[in-house]
Amino acid sequence: MTTATGAPGASRTLGAAAALAATPGRRRGLGKLLLLAVFAAVLVPLALTRWPGTVWPEALTVDLSGPLGGASDWIIDNRDSHPLFLYFLGHVSNAVVLSVRAVYLLLLAMGWAGVTAAAGLIAWRVAGGRLALTTAGSVALCGVLGMWVPTMQTLALMVVAVAASVVAGALLGLAAGLSDRLHRALRPVLDTMQVLPAFAYLLPVVLIFGIGVPAAVLATVVYAAPPMARLTALGLRGADPGVMEAVTSLGATPWQRLLTARLPLARKQLLLGLNQTIMMALSMAVIASVIGAGGLGDRVYQALASVDVGAALAAGLPIVLLAVVLDRTTAAAGSGLDRPSGTPSAVAGVAAVAARFRTGWRGWAVAAGAAALVALAGRLLDRLDWPTGWTLAIAGPVNTAVDWMTAHLYSGVPVVGGTADWAGRFTTWVLDPLRGGLQGLPWWALLLIVAALALLIGTWRTALTAVLALAAIGVLGVWKPSLDTLSQVLAAVAVTLVIGFATGIAAARSARFEALLRPVLDVFQTLPQFVYLIPVVALFGVGRAPAVAAAVVYALPAVVRITTQGLRQVDPAALESARSLGATGGQQLRQVQLPLAGPALRLALNQGVVLVLAVVIIGGLVGGGALGYDVVFGLAQGDLATGLVAGAAIVCLGLMLDRVTQPTERRGGERKGA
Repeated sequence: MTTATGAPGASRTLGAAAALAATPGRRRGLGKLLLLAVFAAVLVPLALTRWPGTVWPEALTVDLSGPLGGASDWIIDNRDSHPLFLYFLGHVSNAVVLSVRAVYLLLLAMGWAGVTAAAGLIAWRVAGGRLALTTAGSVALCGVLGMWVPTMQTLALMVVAVAASVVAGALLGLAAGLSDRLHRALRPVLDTMQVLPAFAYLLPVVLIFGIGVPAAVLATVVYAAPPMARLTALGLRGADPGVMEAVTSLGATPWQRLLTARLPLARKQLLLGLNQTIMMALSMAVIASVIGAGGLGDRVYQALASVDVGAALAAGLPIVLLAVVLDRTTAAAGSGLDRPSGTPSAVAGVAAVAARFRTGWRGWAVAAGAAALVALAGRLLDRLDWPTGWTLAIAGPVNTAVDWMTAHLYSGVPVVGGTADWAGRFTTWVLDPLRGGLQGLPWWALLLIVAALALLIGTWRTALTAVLALAAIGVLGVWKPSLDTLSQVLAAVAVTLVIGFATGIAAARSARFEALLRPVLDVFQTLPQFVYLIPVVALFGVGRAPAVAAAVVYALPAVVRITTQGLRQVDPAALESARSLGATGGQQLRQVQLPLAGPALRLALNQGVVLVLAVVIIGGLVGGGALGYDVVFGLAQGDLATGLVAGAAIVCLGLMLDRVTQPTERRGGERKGA
């Protein structure tokens, strides 16, 4: 009886407390909105007098096709004669080609046995026997699937791109970590680079380097270097002040302090940066198949273009295996820093000897020697290529299964309808009205809505940046395609948040459910964006709905993780106070946990928007249309003007969405790099 009668009183008490806590913020938000309304009352009539109508005014657009076409023609005409290309960019391109070719030839010279043994031994050196067996089996499975040569091509591209990304990112992070001025200057640049979809990086490098491996590698470097730079700066700036003061008191020079204190203290952040760089480089190396990177990504791209789901899956599985193995290996290297250096005395005999030889320089010597012996044996036996008799063709059975799904699940399922029916209804009931509503709104109303949303969680500078980014889309002359893309993003974000928040709340309230969910989220967060297109094409065909479905699946793990973490980090004292007042579990969730976890939920929203945009753009490959189609069309047809304008609009759209959903209290070091 006490709990039952106390629950309404607890609800009123908690609600009043929450309202009082939120009053200052609400007053500031209302003040900003009132000032915005005053500006709108003055500026909107003036704008309508000069530019009547609801569509973006033609007088405010700039046709860039001529200048961009002229720039493209100039680059093509002068690529073989201008000093900039002859003495700088040409050497960069040649160095990239030679590096990738050298790594690829080395991998082929090692043979399948040598590469498999080397991968397993590196994993053994870093993380132990279990991961070594998993790594060796995963690499061998790439050959079993008949994708050994494309896997080696992708791996060669990855090695060069990751090496260049780590060097460039570490140097930028070093500069930002040691200089406050450079840190302030680099932070907005890195923020912007990390919210841009991967497709936005392809066209500029294609314009300079043309279609091929150099453009693919350099686009990958530009895309993958920011997390390394950010985490390096975070690690250096977060060094323990007590340790640094002690080192300084001993008379160490700045270089000695860096080498003996800052870098060792930042090892965990550096390895996390390496992990994020590798995962982003793999994702970009696969996407870069659109501009001639070759390898596994090219096989997936060609299969998707012909809607051959079996061939796409045969090439997509090795990508998944590489992603999981690389993620686990680098994550194990970082977690190994938390283990004590000394092993317990209980470890004796053979186990102690194995542990001693696995760690330190002995471990690397054993791994290198064993890999060299296996590679030499394979070369002497002339067994370098993967045996053709050891391959398993899965494309045929997969296509048979897809045909069965098309016949039985795609349409005509009693009561619930088929997947094609779901896609059609989602398009008709959600995507079409949302697109029509956005495109039917007056252009000035959209600008005001964006400004109001940015002001509610940010500052006037945030609102100005968001409004200018949206206005730039109109100036570029792609207002309607951008709103089409925005409608897909909003629909995907809404579905992602509903499923993600519900799943995150369930995981936060049940440790068992979270434990069951964790490995699933781990796998989904390591998969490159390209891979998500394969199952949705098999289930839903092509169109805007499959692009939205792929975006939801890609963004869901991040939203679930951030929501769960935010709810679990709520102050236990606040929950205990609510329970002492007789609040029920639902009241605790609604009036204590969710309000106190507000920053984490807003971060989940921001990350969901950024990740959804990345895949919605790639959805242009499977009929998503809008800006993604323009980018793909520009790349495929060599129409760089169309592609670059669409790419610039994607940049502006990503910047606007990030500013509208980014809480003011967030800092650059808290952003996730993936």
